[in-house]
Amino acid sequence: MPRATRLTTTLLAALLLGGGALAAIAETPIVTAKRNYERTTFTDAEIIDGFMKTAFGAEYQLAGRVDRIRKFQKPVRVFINGAARPDRNRQIEHITSDIARHIRHLDLALTPQREGANLIVNLVPERDLDREIRKLYGTSNARKIRKSLDPQCLSGFRKNDDYEIEHSEVILTVDNSEFVFLDCAYEEILQSLGPINDTTSVPWTMFNDDVSMGFFDTYDRYLMNILYDPRIKAGMSADEVRPLLPAILKDVRAKITVHSAPQRKTPH
Repeated sequence: MPRATRLTTTLLAALLLGGGALAAIAETPIVTAKRNYERTTFTDAEIIDGFMKTAFGAEYQLAGRVDRIRKFQKPVRVFINGAARPDRNRQIEHITSDIARHIRHLDLALTPQREGANLIVNLVPERDLDREIRKLYGTSNARKIRKSLDPQCLSGFRKNDDYEIEHSEVILTVDNSEFVFLDCAYEEILQSLGPINDTTSVPWTMFNDDVSMGFFDTYDRYLMNILYDPRIKAGMSADEVRPLLPAILKDVRAKITVHSAPQRKTPH
């Protein structure tokens, strides 16, 4: 299922926006198939290339520079807000726990209190998407977003002068299929943590609109663990980051658990 069918995007919003146990959920047949056929082995060059292309830049820029590392430097607390859909809430709980379990050095967990949250996941019916975008970004920016991107799912964050992410907002439409909802949710929540630049030149990352996964795949676990390694600091430039990557990647490789299913050719 091509990513274009769901039209998700991520915004760099430098304007004001406004792990517990893994919950058990049934995996969709599409996700199971993609998990079994995913590529799990990559060269250092392939991983570093993807990291540099997604951690720097921004698919859609509202304000501020995009040539620096952006990440949370403090614990991330996730609050689920919006549509009364217990099934979608359970899926977000699962995704949050799954991401927290697979990214070392990231303190990520759900909170029942909105006041203590710095990552808000807004669940809305598709008919309310435009209204939600206007509420978060203002009428003028919402018009530009709609004209340029026509999004179905969205995320953005506010950062401080040191490029530390202070607050993120994710908008997900709840009335998509199970696979599309999971695919949207994983990408947008992960991008709200920092790697905000979508790229069509890296064929193994969910931060590519032509790639749909529906789960936290091996390649993106490499990228996120590099980003949240303590040696990578918010505000670093590409020239500061690049010399650190070989040593960091060596350590990350030692911690990544690679899915052991046999690698087979993807069926047509």
